Amino acid sequence: MDIPQLPERILFFDGLCHFCNGSVQFTQKRDPHKRIFYSPLQGETAKQLLPQLDPGNPESVVYRRKGVTYYKSSAALRIAQDLNGLWPVFSILLLVPAFIRNLVYDLIARNRYAWFGKRDTCKIPNAEEKRQFLA
Repeated sequence: MDIPQLPERILFFDGLCHFCNGSVQFTQKRDPHKRIFYSPLQGETAKQLLPQLDPGNPESVVYRRKGVTYYKSSAALRIAQDLNGLWPVFSILLLVPAFIRNLVYDLIARNRYAWFGKRDTCKIPNAEEKRQFLA
């Protein structure tokens, strides 16, 4: 699969995770200029751009921004930078070393299915959202 023109910002999410799908909806509401595009980690775009990831055990969020790929807490904080409102303030946490930030991130990621549930299929975008979703 060839992606003709990559968007500047792609949020890769675990399409089977309720928490991750909720995070996508949260992000969509706070991105009024529709700069962020979305792709499930189980999809073709992720397979092409993130071949090192195991689709059977995906990271819960990966963010590709202007050609740089961020993982774990760094991804979440870079996403916050790109949202409207006060969310960019949280990017100050980037000053905390990643290994410390990722202790909290990993705790949530490890338990996300148990705490928030798991879906049988990936999110199907509605007609309005479809333009921003990649396979």
